[in-house]
Amino acid sequence: MAKEPVAVVGIGQTKHVAARHDVSIAGLVREAAARALADAELTWADIDAVVIGKAPDFFEGVMMPELYLADALGAVGKPMLRVHTAGSVGGSTALVAANLVAARVHRTVLTLAFEKQSESNAMWGLSLPVPFQQPLLAGAGGFFAPHVRAYMRRTGAPDAIGSLVAYKDRRNALKNPYAHLHEHDITLEKVRASPMLWDPIRYSETCPSSDGACAMVLTDRAGADRAPRPAAWVHGGAMRSEPTLFAGKDFVSPRAGSDCAADVYRQAGITDPRRQIDAVEMYVPFSWYEPMWLENLGFAAEGEGWKLTEAGVTELGGDLPVNPSGGVLSTNPIGASGMIRFAEAALQVRGEAGEHQVDGARRALGHAYGGGAQFFAMWLVGAEPPAG
Repeated sequence: MAKEPVAVVGIGQTKHVAARHDVSIAGLVREAAARALADAELTWADIDAVVIGKAPDFFEGVMMPELYLADALGAVGKPMLRVHTAGSVGGSTALVAANLVAARVHRTVLTLAFEKQSESNAMWGLSLPVPFQQPLLAGAGGFFAPHVRAYMRRTGAPDAIGSLVAYKDRRNALKNPYAHLHEHDITLEKVRASPMLWDPIRYSETCPSSDGACAMVLTDRAGADRAPRPAAWVHGGAMRSEPTLFAGKDFVSPRAGSDCAADVYRQAGITDPRRQIDAVEMYVPFSWYEPMWLENLGFAAEGEGWKLTEAGVTELGGDLPVNPSGGVLSTNPIGASGMIRFAEAALQVRGEAGEHQVDGARRALGHAYGGGAQFFAMWLVGAEPPAG
């Protein structure tokens, strides 16, 4: 039996900020969910199930918060699932919801991801000692910086590439009203002059710590036919994982990432991603990961990703816009960051991304990764229903 086509008919985000002291976790998630329902012109009663995701519970210090969020999300008496795959969880959560619709388990599903990092301290939460694991030192940057240096050695990429990515994404964020960082006085020189945190990663080349939530309403073909606005259709979606550490692991281009992308492209009929995909919302918490993931996802040959960045290909007006929303570099409620990538890809193909809309976008990729570059989740959405 063929899978049910899955459509994104509602999208809602909070304004992402350093600290939302005006709402509880329940108030934060309800804000995003209510906006997604309003976008779809549906009510809480129209939702058959809720799929929720977030990063590790110690980021807020509340264990299993989903247990008390059912009421805030209209899920009392309805199925409610929690997903957790570290930083990629926002993407994985959306894929679990999409699969419930595709398998005809539920017709209309609300999916939501969030983080309220101001309630705790994510950097030091990430630095907790774990037996038999490589220490992260001072947060994720201390873990990933050596892999960036390995990429630079392997490809000969010049030092300036990281600053170019950060300057691009922060400028894009100025066009996104929901983005956390709105640095109106940003210049390339200011990025390059910012303090070095983890060589070669500078302060302005890192993601912020944000409070925020993102929600989507996913439905079947009949639900999409009733939707008030154009839907974004899921053409392919996949998750992959691999151990954090194993002999032969390639931190620069993880096998799980390239395998995940290949599966999504196969499902969507993509044979030349560089030419067939119009926009990419890529999980880039540290700026150097843009060229690294361009290679890992098949947009550039090995060693060539940084050249696309340097040539302006990934600019909002370029041939392959990457993170027109400002990306994780500008907004990072960790548990929601992956879902924001998925939702922003859907906004692009719906033609509803506002000032950061990519002209003529018909197919867009949403990408998320997490943990020690071990969890990957991706989907490809299009303006038309999938063939077949």
